[in-house]
Amino acid sequence: MDGRLELFRGVVHPWHHDHFGHMNVRHYAPFFDDATYHLWTLLGLPYSEMIERHSVHTVAAKATTTFIRELVAGDLIVIDGAVLRIGTKSVTFQLRMHHADTAELHATYDSVEVFFSPATRGSAPIPDAVRAKLEAHIVSDA
Repeated sequence: MDGRLELFRGVVHPWHHDHFGHMNVRHYAPFFDDATYHLWTLLGLPYSEMIERHSVHTVAAKATTTFIRELVAGDLIVIDGAVLRIGTKSVTFQLRMHHADTAELHATYDSVEVFFSPATRGSAPIPDAVRAKLEAHIVSDA
C-alpha cells in the first residue's frame, strides 16, 4: 500500500442505494469517518489517550470527498489512509476507498484536522511527541 495503512473494510447494502440504484453519496461519509477513527489508533495516537497524554484532540476543519466510480449492493470495500501534510496546528489525511475484489478506486476523502485544546477552546500547536508519530507515517504519493 505504499506506506498507507489499511483502516476499514465494509460491505455496501441495499439500504445504501438511492433511486439510481447505487450507493448514495450520504453513505460514503460514515465509512470514511469510521476509517478516520481507526487511523488515529494505527498511528499510535488513539483518541482515548490524546487528551490525557497530550492535552489536545482534533476537530475536523475540512473534508472533501471525490466520487470516482459507483458502488452497488454486495460490493466489498477497503479504505486505506495516509498522512499527507503536517502543519503547525493541523494535519491533512487522504483516505481512499477501493473495491476489495478488483482494487478499483471508488472514492477519495481528503480531510484537514486541527489540533484543539479543551482548556482554551481554541486551536493548539501539534505537540512534539504527536508530530513525531505523524511524521513517521507521511507519504507523498497522493
